[in-house]
Amino acid sequence: MPSRQDTPEPQPTPGSAPLDPQGQEPAGAQNQEPPGSALIEQLARESRQFDGTGADPERNCWLVVHRHHHGVLPSEYDIREIPEDLYLAVLAARRASEPS
Repeated sequence: MPSRQDTPEPQPTPGSAPLDPQGQEPAGAQNQEPPGSALIEQLARESRQFDGTGADPERNCWLVVHRHHHGVLPSEYDIREIPEDLYLAVLAARRASEPS
């Protein structure tokens, strides 16, 4: 019977996230592609849909990025993470499109 030492360790493919000791991608390694400008602009526009419940750009951008990333709006105590780079890009795009 082969020992654990006889089995080769899984190797990441070039450009992929490093593997953990069990050979699995670490949590959050999915969706690591940089967001496209069309997506960022679309999410920035969608964030304005929530202005009726509160004109808070940070909150509203977080809501649309959460919905985009997880497929649903957050529940009251939802603590799931969102891609910070996407959130910051959407917030910057929204602020850039607001009148001075």
